[in-house]
Amino acid sequence: MVACPCGEVYELKPEYAGRLLECPVCGRHLRAAGARGPVRPATPDLDPAFDRDLFLLRERVLTIRSKYEVWGEDGTPILYVERPTFPVRTLFAYVLAVLAASFVFGQTALRGPGLGPLFDLLGYLLAGATFLVVATSARPRRHVTVYRDESRREVLLRVLQDQRVAVLVRTYTVLTGSGTAVARLSKHYIHNVFRKRWYVEAPGGRRVAMAIEDSVVLSLLRRLLGPLFGVLRTNFLLVDMGGLADGTVLGEFNRKFTLLDRYVLDLKADAERRLDRRVALALGIMLDTGEGR
Repeated sequence: MVACPCGEVYELKPEYAGRLLECPVCGRHLRAAGARGPVRPATPDLDPAFDRDLFLLRERVLTIRSKYEVWGEDGTPILYVERPTFPVRTLFAYVLAVLAASFVFGQTALRGPGLGPLFDLLGYLLAGATFLVVATSARPRRHVTVYRDESRREVLLRVLQDQRVAVLVRTYTVLTGSGTAVARLSKHYIHNVFRKRWYVEAPGGRRVAMAIEDSVVLSLLRRLLGPLFGVLRTNFLLVDMGGLADGTVLGEFNRKFTLLDRYVLDLKADAERRLDRRVALALGIMLDTGEGR
């Protein structure tokens, strides 16, 4: 039997013992009583909000900013996340880019009338490149802030977008609330052509973990067919890249099969806690908002 805080009580078959379930009424995630894994040791210097192996993320819809509620395994809220979109400043950046591209194309047309289709093509290419550079340069950076709660009085974590313009690699710096860097996340666009992956680097630059799509076959199908009404959900494996444990799966970041964006960051496989939970949560947030899913 499992009881949900919303008031619903469910009788479960024995095979559901110890499994993580979702209440069909309110959507909370509940752990059924019964078989449990080994108790994980607490980390004394880690804030209790991060000192856990399971994070449940739910993105709020119909909001200008990207907003997430983060719950614990028992369905209680533990963190609140925002990433602004700056619609007015972004629109201004695109308007500026259109004006700059029009100017470049106009100058090309004035200097080379009657020089043939190749010169016209050059004008289009220069105008397109100008639009791309100006638009990306003028758009504001979208930093992520993790708060204690929705009051936004206490900042626990920040994820800073390092570049406005990124050609091959885009990076983000993960900071504590006091401003101490704990990791850097990097997204390589060339690697993402066939199978999306993100890298986690220690402050010194050494790679310590990687998030990679769960299957290369599913990855190719997603590129051909899109999400296909949620059937081809983009899930990631978190893999160790440090020392003797290189290649070991540390956890998973999975999108639930629901109409709304709901995710489970499950790190129970990382019994030794090789991956900093703060960094893991920051990575999970970027796997959603950083990929525009």
